[in-house]
Amino acid sequence: MTQTVSAPDQVVAQRYRDPAPSAPAAWNPVLQVLHEHRSVRRYLPDPVSDEVLALLISAAQSAPTSSNLQVWSVVAVRDPERKARLAALAGDQEHIRQAPVLLVWTADVARLRGLAADRDAELTGADYLETSYVAFLDAALAAQNALVAAESLGLGTVYIGAIRNNPEQVAVELGLPPGVFAVVGLVVGVPDPAEDARVKPRLPRGAVLHAETYDAAGQLGHIAEYETRIAEFYAEQNLAHSWTERVLGRLRSAAALNGRHRLREQLEAQGFPLR
Repeated sequence: MTQTVSAPDQVVAQRYRDPAPSAPAAWNPVLQVLHEHRSVRRYLPDPVSDEVLALLISAAQSAPTSSNLQVWSVVAVRDPERKARLAALAGDQEHIRQAPVLLVWTADVARLRGLAADRDAELTGADYLETSYVAFLDAALAAQNALVAAESLGLGTVYIGAIRNNPEQVAVELGLPPGVFAVVGLVVGVPDPAEDARVKPRLPRGAVLHAETYDAAGQLGHIAEYETRIAEFYAEQNLAHSWTERVLGRLRSAAALNGRHRLREQLEAQGFPLR
């Protein structure tokens, strides 16, 4: 069974594998859900209802959006055959097939381009990198709100970055028009308790929290501390590599990006000029 930790100090401590936990300054159910996030890669066949999906989307639409542009959309995929095809395009990940729903979050400037065409209005600003950047941020913020909402309901989730491995084929599969680009997938479903999904420890706070100005000098020390803490997690997951070896391997070459080294040209082909 999945490890259950309820006391606030222990919940925060497990996020860092901190051997000397201290009580947090404040606590509430939202903080509990955030700190207990874990990636789930095995699911029961139980469906996610339309009513629950609607709630996840309203939570997503409650996320901040730059200038209220709302330049994102999401495609909910439940059809087993379509999920299987998307799984094959996204690293052949079995949990995409297994989970009852795959949510594909997209950057979407097509909606505003259609509005401009309807009004015969100029929309040159949509052709610049800033607008694409905003659309990706909007989609990510919306997806994260949906993730937190799903986990607050006892559902499991895991992001699918590999949805960007083959964006041209994904666009065809989902019928994405020019100006819409698949940013990330998110599978949602009832976790299979047999998986025993665990909280993955993160870098020490000091590695990411800087006071007033960026402190580069302490990074190697923080990473050394992290390596000792995450080693236990990797052992539990039967993973032999250190965190350093894993991240350096992930970014060692263009080939290691699994097709995503072509992202600029793929975005331009899908209607994001990136001026």
